[in-house]
Amino acid sequence: MSSSKFRDLSAGSKSLILIEQVLFACALFLAVYVNNVFSVTSVQEMPNSFLLLYGVIFALINQLSSLALGLYNSKLRENFRGVFRRFLLSIAVAFFCSTIINPFYGPYVLPIEVLAIAAVFSMGLVSFFRYFTFKVNFFGLNKAKILVLGAGERAAIIERRMRRDVDRQDFSIHGFVLMDGDSEDGIKSETRIKLETSLVNYALDQEIDEIVVANDERRNNLPVDDLFACKIRGIEITEILDFFERETGQIAVNLIYPSWVIYSDGFASNNHLRNTLDWIFNAIMAVSLLILTWPIMLLAILCIKYTEGFKVPVFYKQERVGLDGDSFDIIKFRSMRLDAEKDGAKMACENDNRITKIGHYLRKYRIDELPQIYNVLRGDMGFVGPRPERPEFVNNLIANLPYYNERHNVKPGLTGWAQLKYPYGATEKDSLEKLKYDLYYIKHRGFLLDLLILIRTVEIVLFGKGR
Repeated sequence: MSSSKFRDLSAGSKSLILIEQVLFACALFLAVYVNNVFSVTSVQEMPNSFLLLYGVIFALINQLSSLALGLYNSKLRENFRGVFRRFLLSIAVAFFCSTIINPFYGPYVLPIEVLAIAAVFSMGLVSFFRYFTFKVNFFGLNKAKILVLGAGERAAIIERRMRRDVDRQDFSIHGFVLMDGDSEDGIKSETRIKLETSLVNYALDQEIDEIVVANDERRNNLPVDDLFACKIRGIEITEILDFFERETGQIAVNLIYPSWVIYSDGFASNNHLRNTLDWIFNAIMAVSLLILTWPIMLLAILCIKYTEGFKVPVFYKQERVGLDGDSFDIIKFRSMRLDAEKDGAKMACENDNRITKIGHYLRKYRIDELPQIYNVLRGDMGFVGPRPERPEFVNNLIANLPYYNERHNVKPGLTGWAQLKYPYGATEKDSLEKLKYDLYYIKHRGFLLDLLILIRTVEIVLFGKGR
């Protein structure tokens, strides 16, 4: 995570990361101390500087494992029991990785018993800390206090799409200021405010941290002087599109206007170094994945043959739309009946009766996608990007959904931001929701975001959240 991204995090999120980093490091220090006191195994005496370095490395390995299993997802909808299960698996993965790199410590290599003790202490310390934060809602104390300028149709997106506590855990809405020109069909149940004083005085009196500009009528209707005065007094001023993008990880397609796209950061595709190294990176990843997963693919082939007969095809090709709107054939394990499209092409839906018995498992754990390694090696796809759709659906979606064709400005991928953030869907409304996440990815695409998506995909596969 870059320093600028870290600065953009809420105080609560920063505290969680930093405190747990210290706890993981302390677990290793405590394990070494206990080992020395009780003489569990012999450990060569090492300088404190080396021990501190090992503690930092141990903490980073555990935190990367936690990240891969969704434990730093700010909107993780799990009770403490679910979080505890994830921590068990996370600590186990981190222990395995620690034992792999342990021999590289040279003369100060740590015995595996010490690493095992450190893993147990990590589980205890971090689980207790998370349980404490669950009970007292400690990190909610640093919420930003938001005042929304507007109470009409644009402002109502906050009320409709960010109404749950989990959607507002980094901020609280003080109220919505009524503005001339706002639609009457806007805010329904939230606090509506009719200002009796200037905006700057009200914001200072109420200790507002941020003002979100969301009024329907902008022309000659913005209190520019007041907003300027608020800005120079340290109050953040944010446009509703930027606020929604920041808090939800998606772009509100229905609110976009061309000047916002023109003047906003992102949407750049002229990163020549990235474009040059893109195929090399994807090829290395594809070969590595092939080496790791060929036994799984062989088992999938045997299961398909055993359950459906040895004469049925295992793979199938399907035309998809890729970069710049060019078509290519995608390759997947067949998870549907042979006559699945006898009545024409249609999107797969949840609990689709066309899916075979083994196909449910292939889809759940994303095994059906593995043959697309071939498409990655051919250059048709990358590892990360918007999922490619079929031409029959794309033409209709381009006609009905604004900015849908912008998805084709980047290479499609095996996994993507929309696949992580939105559940399975098969309607035009679902396509609109996924488009919001795809546009966010296109705007912010870069190595760090790609790495985050790849790591989070591990969670999707291990916990069977695929479709």
